Amino acid sequence: MKSGFKLALLAAVLLLPACSGAVKAQSAPAEVAEGQPYVLKDTQVWTVPDPKSGRSYQVFVSLPASYAKEPGRRYPVVYVTDADYAFPVVRSISRRVGANGEGLEDFILVGLSYAVGDDPVSSRRRDYTLTPNGPSSAPKDQVHGQGAAYADYVVSQALPFVDGKFRTDPARRVYMGHSYGALLGAQVLFTKPETFSHYILGSPSLWYDKRHMFGVEARYAETHKDLPADVFLYIGAFETVKAGDPRYTDTDMVGDNQRFEQTLKARNYPGLRLASTVVEGEDHLTVFPSGFTRGIKRALPPRKIGNP
Repeated sequence: MKSGFKLALLAAVLLLPACSGAVKAQSAPAEVAEGQPYVLKDTQVWTVPDPKSGRSYQVFVSLPASYAKEPGRRYPVVYVTDADYAFPVVRSISRRVGANGEGLEDFILVGLSYAVGDDPVSSRRRDYTLTPNGPSSAPKDQVHGQGAAYADYVVSQALPFVDGKFRTDPARRVYMGHSYGALLGAQVLFTKPETFSHYILGSPSLWYDKRHMFGVEARYAETHKDLPADVFLYIGAFETVKAGDPRYTDTDMVGDNQRFEQTLKARNYPGLRLASTVVEGEDHLTVFPSGFTRGIKRALPPRKIGNP
């Protein structure tokens, strides 16, 4: 339910070839010919098929510098959706802020990418939404509403693959999703909350299908006395309505986010740890880096702080 301008800009971001092509190899060669594509060094790409849908998805992996040096250590894992653009951004932020464990606890980063061969925008519309009732602005031939099936793929295929190949701590998984990715995260939160210990939900598209997610939350509350998770919500201050100003959206996402926060707090779940922030000066597209930084600092604070 974004304006046409924001949808076009978001599609452009999602389709940036430099991001999706940046993780084609595990490491960059010592010397490369002039004019070759930039390669994101020390990353890995693995194909993890979904036997139910018949689709194949790729996961992008970045290991911390300490991984090889500490063979007996197990690491928390951060899973980020929309990996084609989010993975290199999150990796760069984490390395900058992390400072080898002194700014953040070291962790394994896993990017959840789109279905192989699919258009990225079409893939996320299908896999991250919960009902077939997509926004009126979406093309009529676009499929929506297979989020439950994709979430099942993540839980049954992607997570076991990562746990089997790397030294992970399954009790410490962090989910990171933005926009539709956050909507998917909320779906997991209210169906299989124990899947992740932390949920970083950025600019969640709670408006989707007449605010369907609020009904999902209400049904969860009817049958559960607890919600054992750490949830961090963030949203840009411009993600609300103001006619004539292109920085703003055409729906009150800030208000939806506040209502979502207040609803969860009112449940008084003993195991829920919840925080939310509105980031000034940011809109739906620009808030991701600063919002993620706040969320990851909450989820994985440093084990030790070095001398200044």
